[in-house]
Amino acid sequence: MASLPKVLIYAAHSAPAYAEALRRLGSPAQLLVAQDPDEARRLAPQADVLFSWRFPQDAYALAHRLRWVQSMGAGVEDIVAAEELRRDVLVTRVVDQFGGMIAEYVFSELLARVRQHPQLRAQQAESRWQHIEVGTLEGSRIGVAGLGSIGREIVRKARAFDMQVSGLSRTGESDVEVDRLFGPEGWPDFVGDLDVLVLALPLTPDTREVVSEKVLAAMRPTSVLVNIGRGATVDQAALVHALQAGRLGGAILDVFREEPLPEQSPLWTLPGVIVTPHVSGPSIAGRVAGLFHENLSRFNAGKALRGLVDRRAGY
Repeated sequence: MASLPKVLIYAAHSAPAYAEALRRLGSPAQLLVAQDPDEARRLAPQADVLFSWRFPQDAYALAHRLRWVQSMGAGVEDIVAAEELRRDVLVTRVVDQFGGMIAEYVFSELLARVRQHPQLRAQQAESRWQHIEVGTLEGSRIGVAGLGSIGREIVRKARAFDMQVSGLSRTGESDVEVDRLFGPEGWPDFVGDLDVLVLALPLTPDTREVVSEKVLAAMRPTSVLVNIGRGATVDQAALVHALQAGRLGGAILDVFREEPLPEQSPLWTLPGVIVTPHVSGPSIAGRVAGLFHENLSRFNAGKALRGLVDRRAGY
């Protein structure tokens, strides 16, 4: 047992569930569990490996033995921004776990919108039989910004609904089959004719507020913005102004610059806006633990890790 790495599992409220999942898998490690910042700081000096979500930034300075950090999610912006984390420490993120669930979220909300579900449910609550005009996704134009594992799954499901699909990637290249493909310099042309813009972008210096006032102005006034990537990729003030001025048809927002979304934010009550509390791609302990278990076996064997992050690029 002494030769096995010590893995510190940190997640507010859910760390024991991850630990139990790893025990069931027989993961080759000594497991340490922390659920609050004080516990994290106390155990950090013992950790060879960190399996965590939103680890306290100051605790990295105490982790003198640390060799690898595995995020419990796809996002790693807090990890790569941690000044106290040594540059020789490997960082990995969850890959190929959330695409299906997030795509389900996107299309459940789009279908509810186009098929007028809120109005129909309101009529049912009033026992009122009234025909209304409903729409369809078929033939409408959807653009997916970010063609990683999540964006790919959104494109695949959009095809199943017979939508016209455009994509935008960091390099302007992708093996994802889309009708039109754009690079980062092509935002105005990319969004200009879309009915739906879906953001599946990581947060990097290049993507911070990339959906700017200029990009929003290039969108059609009936377009819907869907953000399931990172909140700070959108200029939130510009988005609010566009919605208030009727220059955008609506928004479906699961991520925000500040979470929880402040109670005083106008996004809660703006017409045509759906707000959900970062639930589009839930981290299911058993599934995420399975990916970490696989990576841990690779780590112990000196093999390449899945989901390795380029810390300079930010993802």
